[in-house]
Amino acid sequence: MAYVARLKREYRERIVSALTEEFGYKNVMQVPKLEKIVVSRGVGAAVADKKLIDHAVDEMTMITGQKAIATMSKKDVAAFKLRKGMPIGAKVTLRGERMFEFLDRLVTSALPRVRDFQGIRATGFDGRGNYNLGITEQIIFPEINIDKINRINGMDITFVTSADTDKEAKSLLTEMGLPFKKN
Repeated sequence: MAYVARLKREYRERIVSALTEEFGYKNVMQVPKLEKIVVSRGVGAAVADKKLIDHAVDEMTMITGQKAIATMSKKDVAAFKLRKGMPIGAKVTLRGERMFEFLDRLVTSALPRVRDFQGIRATGFDGRGNYNLGITEQIIFPEINIDKINRINGMDITFVTSADTDKEAKSLLTEMGLPFKKN
């Protein structure tokens, strides 16, 4: 039997029926699902030091379990000494099994390691059912060896769902285990 991620199995068995009951969907295909997770990091100091991009790509690869790519600038900005095509960040797009594995590790091991953690804010929805989460330190992930990092950086995590409204997306992400703050 092939391996199926814990959250994927839980989505099929429990979350679909819970969301159908809550929102009254007539068809299983109407139930919103998590389509992809994009983890990105901007490295503004990379204009001066090109090695910072390599470190960012390596850390993102360790955290997500998938090879990260460097993102390039789209235009020239003289004030920042930035030229078009220079590497200024790193990103990874996760889908399928790796997406569910990353979300499971984020919820069960990384977020509880945040100092004074009270839950994540529910204000990161964009109006179309997608959620953005900012993390201030990459050292919350157990894959990162704190002795090997050269500087503390944050990252942005975007959860792209097929939900039509923010309410449906929040219910989906809550059922998947994201700990939103109680209002």
